[in-house]
Amino acid sequence: MSKFNRILFLLFFMGALTLSSQHLQGAGKEEPHWYLFTSFRDNGQDGLHLALSNDGYNWTPLNQDKSYLKPTAGGKLMRDPAIARGPDGRVHMVWTTGWTTPEGKMFGYSSSTNLIDWTPQKGVPVMQNEPKTRNVWAPELFYDDNEKLWYIFWSSTVTGKFPDETGVSEDSYNHRAYYVTTPDFETFSESKLFFDPGFNNIDATMIKDGERYLLVFKDERLNPVKKNLRMATAKSPAGPFTDLTEPFTINWVEGPSLLKIGDTWFCYFDHYTGDGGHYYGAVRSKDLKTWEDCSQEMKFPAGHHHGTVIEIDEAIAKGLLEHEKKNK
Repeated sequence: MSKFNRILFLLFFMGALTLSSQHLQGAGKEEPHWYLFTSFRDNGQDGLHLALSNDGYNWTPLNQDKSYLKPTAGGKLMRDPAIARGPDGRVHMVWTTGWTTPEGKMFGYSSSTNLIDWTPQKGVPVMQNEPKTRNVWAPELFYDDNEKLWYIFWSSTVTGKFPDETGVSEDSYNHRAYYVTTPDFETFSESKLFFDPGFNNIDATMIKDGERYLLVFKDERLNPVKKNLRMATAKSPAGPFTDLTEPFTINWVEGPSLLKIGDTWFCYFDHYTGDGGHYYGAVRSKDLKTWEDCSQEMKFPAGHHHGTVIEIDEAIAKGLLEHEKKNK
């Protein structure tokens, strides 16, 4: 983005913020919505990137598309950064710290109140009870209001744990989802199996929809090629997840993230290879059954890779834009 276009973007958003404060005094006028997307670049070596949108379609990189947080934990990568807000408003983030063990047998953790200043990073060791674990990939987190607990789940291959399938994956990976819980990000439960649909899967993400919990994941099987997204549901965040859908995306996509805007669900994804090359895209649905690819309507920063999207409040959005203005 040119300097001129970036200034126009800032003026537009700052104007929207001013109008929104006026709307608070207006009759029946809706406040603007703000959505934040995390991501990484290249191999994740430079850390956390953020993009902002007010419609879910047009995503503008912040901080001149430079990292907000350099990785220091584990293998010193910050891939697949996933964020979620707690009941106190604090944002918690977890990420992939490395490709394989030992550096990769943990996930990274940090938290922030403004998405600019972050607590010291730490690597949280997991899968100690599974010594043949090869990796800990794409951790995600979910806060359960009923139990007052955080669920953190990820994908791991444990050598010999599950029956091999022909052509199960590249490099003989055969993933299942595992999880821990924590009330405070200081003490963690033992790692347990979270989701096993009977085949190799990665990149699970979860969101609550009314009284049910939606789990979207990547069918990672290679031969014949799947590499697409499917969904399962449960009555509890701990599962069991059942009613697996058929794939609702094309092949060669991963890193799903769900967002509901009005009455429309969006599932964003990273199309990392195959026809069309690399691009970030999305599908949308009104009923979570019939999906329409809307990737051509999306605009993402160049090199945007596997992150998560959340809605943020106006104060945080304004702080990010003020930070952008000061550091342009």
